[in-house]
Amino acid sequence: MKYALLSVTDKTGIEEFAKGLVDLGYTLLSTGGTMKKIADAGIPVMAIDEHTGFPEILDGRVKTLHPRVHGGILYRRDVKEHQDTVQELDISPIDVVCVNLYAFEEKFHEGNPEEIMIENIDIGGPSMVRSAAKNFKDVLIVTDPKDYDEVLSQMKAGKVDFEYRKRLAMKAFSLTAYYDSMISRYFQMITGEKAATYTYGLKRKSKLRYGENPHQEASLFVDPMSNSYFSHFEQLQGKELSYNNINDLNTAVCLAAEFDEESEGVVCVGLKHATPCGVALGKDDLEAYTKCYESDPLSIFGGIIAMNSVVDKEAAEEMTKIFLEVVAAKDFTPEALEVFKKKENLRLLKVDFTAGPLMEEIRLASGLVLVQDTDTDSEEGFDVVTKKQPTPEETRDLLFGMKVVKYVRSNAIVLVKDGVTIGIGGGQTSRIWALENIFSNQKDKDFEGAVLASDAFFPFDDCVRKANEYGISSIIQPGGSVRDQDSIDACNEENISMVFTGARHFRH
Repeated sequence: MKYALLSVTDKTGIEEFAKGLVDLGYTLLSTGGTMKKIADAGIPVMAIDEHTGFPEILDGRVKTLHPRVHGGILYRRDVKEHQDTVQELDISPIDVVCVNLYAFEEKFHEGNPEEIMIENIDIGGPSMVRSAAKNFKDVLIVTDPKDYDEVLSQMKAGKVDFEYRKRLAMKAFSLTAYYDSMISRYFQMITGEKAATYTYGLKRKSKLRYGENPHQEASLFVDPMSNSYFSHFEQLQGKELSYNNINDLNTAVCLAAEFDEESEGVVCVGLKHATPCGVALGKDDLEAYTKCYESDPLSIFGGIIAMNSVVDKEAAEEMTKIFLEVVAAKDFTPEALEVFKKKENLRLLKVDFTAGPLMEEIRLASGLVLVQDTDTDSEEGFDVVTKKQPTPEETRDLLFGMKVVKYVRSNAIVLVKDGVTIGIGGGQTSRIWALENIFSNQKDKDFEGAVLASDAFFPFDDCVRKANEYGISSIIQPGGSVRDQDSIDACNEENISMVFTGARHFRH
């Protein structure tokens, strides 16, 4: 007698798959809700406790953890000692195992309490999956409902060869690894501790057309345990997002989320090649976008826009006057959506700004993995270290600039005037070069009365001297150099106020 064991949480297509197996001569074994689903469809099925001779116990915690199940799955059909053992113990072979696991991920996203989460940790399911996958040479392991039709087709055609079995085993072990990674991370969340071994389980959402360049393959994966800005984004129109779009959006949206619309106003972030090229606050969408665009109308061409507000028709009309890759916002009015339809390839994203930033960042480094906390909630101070005090207007611009400079590649300098960036310099190996690049590339700008934000301390007083040449009135920086006093003295000489925050913001 040929046995197939079916025990699934996701019951999509299980009746059709069960019928197909019966038509191929298999006797079906099953449990609980899966058995009821199959039986209700008029398909003959045997309860697992009838097969094992042992009842389900402990509220279903133990039902398939039995030698007649795992012996029937794991014994090697080509080893005589194994054959003799199962014959002696009257263990029947189970040649097909169809299992998917308790909905731990779904229960997590529902926000269920700990006791429910614990009961949704599957034990018997992963055990059967791993047993069948280990013995894939003799046992067909099926874990994905999307594979049912193909599996039946291959079985009917007699094409279930070694390589096909191996591919199904790969999917099975990938499923259990992903599943266990979620449980591991859940326990680290509830204990507040990091284990010495750390596993990220990722689920592929889609393949991307290519990576940073056309010759690089790329895919988009989702982290099931994260609840950040992109966890629930909705694309409302436009082409498929590219690798570079998503990478750029990560910076643009996180920067836009630094500003609270209700207390600080509407912010518009313009970004190109993963670094801001213009950021502005305004009383409404149109003003914020216009100021952002005018801060650097050259760089924003072909870039992306992120706003912490609901984009209206007037702002949409201005945005459609240039080529943009993406516009991401809290939402869009119906009238704005009608305007954007004129640019059918323009990607529009509705972003959940209430979710909060990702609290952990991961980078691969040639076989090493770097993990750090996200640069949020740092212990920033506001210590005026010069004789001159910043005015209330300068203070607002200083705090604005410090938020922006966090998202510029180090060494980073940002110049701000009246809630608008008027110069952004980053990615330089010398801090003075970052400042000099702003002045040389923005020769038409009036820098008189602007403020300067730096992501790290000044090792020399050269930035202060250069800033004074262009009328910079106030500076904010972390401080911490052994030569801080040189910069303080230079500010006092030039009548510039300077603030130390004590918090560095390198972004490499």
